[in-house]
Amino acid sequence: MKIYIETLGCPKNFSDSETAAAILEKAGHEIIEDPGKADAVMINTCGFIEDAKVESIDRIFDFIREKRKDMILIVSGCLAQRYADSLFEEMPEVDIFTGVNEYERLPEMLEKFKREGRQSENRPYDPALDSNVSDERRLSGNVSTSYLRIAEGCDNSCAYCIIPAIRGPYRSRRQENIIREAEMLAAKGCRELILIAQDTTAYGKDLYGEYKLAELLRKLCRIEGIRWIRLLYCYEERITDELIEVMASEEKICHYIDIPLQHANDRILKAMGRRSTKASITGTIAKLRERIPDICIRTTLIAGLPGETEEEFDELLDFVGEMRFDRLGAFAYSREEGTRAAEMDGQVDEKIKQERKDALMRLQNEISLEKNNEKKGKTLEVITERKEEDGTYTGRTRADAPDIDNEVIFTSRRELQPGEMVQVLITDAFDYDITGMEVNDESAE
Repeated sequence: MKIYIETLGCPKNFSDSETAAAILEKAGHEIIEDPGKADAVMINTCGFIEDAKVESIDRIFDFIREKRKDMILIVSGCLAQRYADSLFEEMPEVDIFTGVNEYERLPEMLEKFKREGRQSENRPYDPALDSNVSDERRLSGNVSTSYLRIAEGCDNSCAYCIIPAIRGPYRSRRQENIIREAEMLAAKGCRELILIAQDTTAYGKDLYGEYKLAELLRKLCRIEGIRWIRLLYCYEERITDELIEVMASEEKICHYIDIPLQHANDRILKAMGRRSTKASITGTIAKLRERIPDICIRTTLIAGLPGETEEEFDELLDFVGEMRFDRLGAFAYSREEGTRAAEMDGQVDEKIKQERKDALMRLQNEISLEKNNEKKGKTLEVITERKEEDGTYTGRTRADAPDIDNEVIFTSRRELQPGEMVQVLITDAFDYDITGMEVNDESAE
């Protein structure tokens, strides 16, 4: 059977899709890139916040409208995990609904559909039936940059977040499995590894009795062929001196760290269920910048948690101005059923939430432009991602994660391939992107 897979949402979903594709191929199916030629289409959905749910539902309906009579339509992922029963009733055109814990059963479900018709499977996480034990992946897209999942699930229980209920408790992968996968990726041409989990800094505690991220990083740095290693989703309270030292001393580790802080006011942080305080956040950022002066710090913030006052939001705005984060994403609080925050008093008006989010992003735009202007005249290492129609290239620096951060648009007289590392002289800057030319190119003379 020819199967097309479309993925929505975060990098963890893309990792799930690659695992699902490998499982399907192993069962004899063919993964293809053209949905028009597919016998079955699988949409791997996101259900984290309202905007993501709307995007996922809209995309499902797109495929419903285009569905051929003989085509099997599968909806998987977080949305299916949360709402499979109601979606099963509301979308009779969808043949199979399957949650995040069923990927290894996909071949079986396809066969069962042929015998019995429509079905829905969204069992909660069960240690005895853990579908995430599979280390197999079918790589897709640009192999030179690859996500490497080091753990699944989450134990943090933040008041606004439904992820623990969807994906189950935190469970680390064994180091030897992670290393083996990273070596496979390097052999296939991967130059940049991006470590992901719901909380990468919690890695190892459940499996080894102590945090092991720093140790894992040192082992990954020994893999030949890997040039960059990037850290996403690091919780502030677990950024240890040992981790900072490894980041500072290992050349392959990008001086980049993603720390989802969410807020800076102590009362709001406590209401969110976060362990950080404004003082601990400030202290950790100071440590990072002292030991790694060129560190690029990315964060995400939530505006409009229930009960957030104007004064508390102003404190957050002032904090952003003081900290001058290199990268920042802001979100209006999304009221998600099944979370503690959904039942809190003082739900903030939707318009006010959006205004606060917009204010954060306006401030960050100014900061981003100032920081980008500081790069003009500097030569930066850039990983090539793609060639544009006008002949220019798009790439990223060590300070930029794919899809969420800035890009470098640059020229080169040479023909470059995705994953090729080049030196680029920065000539101009904008709010979020910078432009330049390859310095080894004769056009730079």
